[in-house]
Amino acid sequence: MKFLIVFVALFALALAAPADVQINRQESDVGPESFNYAFETSDGTSANQEGHVQNIGSENEAISVKGSFRYIGDDGQTYEVTYVADENGFQPSGAHLPVAPEA
Repeated sequence: MKFLIVFVALFALALAAPADVQINRQESDVGPESFNYAFETSDGTSANQEGHVQNIGSENEAISVKGSFRYIGDDGQTYEVTYVADENGFQPSGAHLPVAPEA
């Protein structure tokens, strides 16, 4: 299942990329309890992600994922987002993202 998700994501990326963009590096490793992938393209886009199953075999079994992606926007600036997705939800961070005020 995880392999399928990673494969579909990479396939969608390849279809969405302009024709003159080349994939410079692409790696993936998918196992029954964990996965990771990374890629870099000639236009400066890159991403990496790793995940693993927590609490295997229990009622609280869940996947925990962390990763980042980077791209160059239409304005010429490089944007980078790092994130964690786990039992606490999706938690992105990046210099360009708004931050909620502390209570």
